[in-house]
Amino acid sequence: MEKPKYILIHPADNVAVALQPIAQGETICCRQKAINLLEDIPAGHKVALETIRKGENVIKYGCPIGHATAEIAPGQRIDERNLKTNLAGIVDYQYCPAAATGAPASVSRTFKGFVRRNGDVGIRNELWIIPTVGCVNGVAQELARRMNEETHGAGTDGIVAFTHNYGCSQLGDDHENTRRILRAMALHPNAGGVLVVGLGCENNQPEGFMASLGDYDRQRVRLLVCQEETDEISRGMEMLREIHAAMNGDERTDVPAGKLKVGLKCGGSDGLSGITANPLLGRFSDCLVAQGGTAVLTEVPEMFGAETLLMNRCKDEATFRKTVALINDFKRYFLDHHQPIAENPSPGNKAGGISTLEEKSLGCVQKSGSTAVCDVLEYGGRLVSTGLNLLSAPGNDLVAATALAASGCQMVLFTTGRGTPFGTFVPTVKISSNTGLAQRKTGWIDFNAGVLAEGEPMPQVLSRFADFVTAVASGQQTLNEQQGYRDIAIFKSGITL
Repeated sequence: MEKPKYILIHPADNVAVALQPIAQGETICCRQKAINLLEDIPAGHKVALETIRKGENVIKYGCPIGHATAEIAPGQRIDERNLKTNLAGIVDYQYCPAAATGAPASVSRTFKGFVRRNGDVGIRNELWIIPTVGCVNGVAQELARRMNEETHGAGTDGIVAFTHNYGCSQLGDDHENTRRILRAMALHPNAGGVLVVGLGCENNQPEGFMASLGDYDRQRVRLLVCQEETDEISRGMEMLREIHAAMNGDERTDVPAGKLKVGLKCGGSDGLSGITANPLLGRFSDCLVAQGGTAVLTEVPEMFGAETLLMNRCKDEATFRKTVALINDFKRYFLDHHQPIAENPSPGNKAGGISTLEEKSLGCVQKSGSTAVCDVLEYGGRLVSTGLNLLSAPGNDLVAATALAASGCQMVLFTTGRGTPFGTFVPTVKISSNTGLAQRKTGWIDFNAGVLAEGEPMPQVLSRFADFVTAVASGQQTLNEQQGYRDIAIFKSGITL
């Protein structure tokens, strides 16, 4: 089968996207018109299909992605040299509800998960060590090292210390953000047991933090306050052994797919991300929601320029108003710091064919599929509604992925066109937008969606991807887990004392 050279994403577009490199002088036929390429068009980049005059909009995904800064001829490459964003500041949005389609109901899948005492379901049975403050990071790491050495990995899916820099010298929202993320981690169903390690004098007071957990399993979630112990390592090891013993009988059982909660994230995107990997996640999200499951979309700054597509899919006007607040509050965050809201995409995005924030956002929201938006969460908020949720968090990969996991997602599905090795505190599945990346970075990429640009049908790729996600939910390790790449990052916007 011959691989297609380009794609016209939407009938209204005045650009096509190269699916493979196309050389200057070659001819492509689009809309029954032959277009001679005036320059090389790398894969993922845009080529003009008609004359676009200075000031006129460039259309991709059926929507404006900016305006031409000079006249662009048919066959000319379009990028940041001749295209500029249309984005400005705060917008007074109007609710214009559109039909949300989603996916038809299908035969429900199951996965093998761990059903917790409160009914939550985990896809891992790990033992976590969580510091309340960065001062005890070293203690947490030493406890994890010793416990791993002692158990040789038996009895759990992993023993991990999650270090961070915060928990003290913070005020207001920053202090609360730290407590919210750490609280969500301590209650996360992927942890069969948790040792919270405090210092004793920090702002994030250990006893107060434990009280904030509410009704928790006191046999499996324990507190070590280092200033109260003569030998915090010895006492910590005693506690870890007791937690480990409580976890030993946990077994995987068949669980309906409707109990699965996945975070949707992209990073290091390229011009193919919105054509291959992100639409694949959108289709998967629709199928999961149709089975009663939950998908969460974040990266609010990468909704700018595509936000109305999400707003019009809100299930009701109350959810629409929450979405408007989500967008405009984040715009105010930029403006309050005297920064332009469209200072995006990154150098890597541009090299991959993304030229404006609108273009990046229109590709980004493909991950949300076509189902209705059912709820909107604040940063550090935890899921209360099944279906498609929006979550307040920045675009930064590790901050956003941490927030997704903290909301209750048991895994994060992460699409990329450039590649990244990181993982947060839940399995972080890397999906490549192009086959070259998957072939080059076999230690990073879990699933290749680039085959969609080579002609493999979406239903076939979607079926394979759903099988893979089910396997991960049932215990198959992702590459970041195999390599021990596990980190958290907490959003900070204010001063440090």
